[in-house]
Amino acid sequence: MKNIANDARFTAAPAGFGKAKDLKDLKGLAEQLAHQQTQAAQRARAAELARQQREAEKHLFARAAGAVQPLPDARRALLKADQPAPLPVQQRRDDAAVLRESISDGFDASTLLETDEALSYRRSGIGPDVARKLRRGAWSIQREIDLHGLRIEEAREALGQFIREAHKSGMRCVRVVHGKGLGSPGKTPVLKGKVHSWLIQKNEVLAFVQARASEGGAGALVVLLATG
Repeated sequence: MKNIANDARFTAAPAGFGKAKDLKDLKGLAEQLAHQQTQAAQRARAAELARQQREAEKHLFARAAGAVQPLPDARRALLKADQPAPLPVQQRRDDAAVLRESISDGFDASTLLETDEALSYRRSGIGPDVARKLRRGAWSIQREIDLHGLRIEEAREALGQFIREAHKSGMRCVRVVHGKGLGSPGKTPVLKGKVHSWLIQKNEVLAFVQARASEGGAGALVVLLATG
């Protein structure tokens, strides 16, 4: 067996060979790291320049476009806020105008009144038995209005509204207290005559008679209203 140490194919490495190889590798690694750092710095610089360019373009567009308002979203319905319910001021004025027009102070009712034992009135087509039944209390009094102390204009409007609302409510028989006029100048019952005239002009009124003594006598009327 040959001695390996004497074999010519196996020779010893020169002195300092391993150390030189290590230095060469370290130098190459350092150069590689420096190259990578240079590339990273270049990429960061390029990114910063790109950002600055975008910011500049953004501000340039804003300055060129000026102030803008966002467009409404067409998918969203714009609903108006609920408005408060209107006050029926005009309706009240119209109702008052109707009352003034439908009841005239110039109407002469004396020719339509029956001067029997108790002054009464019945609309055309209403038989005399209706007034007699009304006087006897065939219909019970369902509502009453007292016009004492009211001025002529106030009494007229109050009576018109009272008759209209009573008729709408389905009332058939009501009492109107107008007083005997004892407190009027000359003790003349001015309001009494006005009330006769106003009632005759109301289509809702079928008949009226002077109230019985227990119901007001000469100071009140019992009124029969139409149905419906």
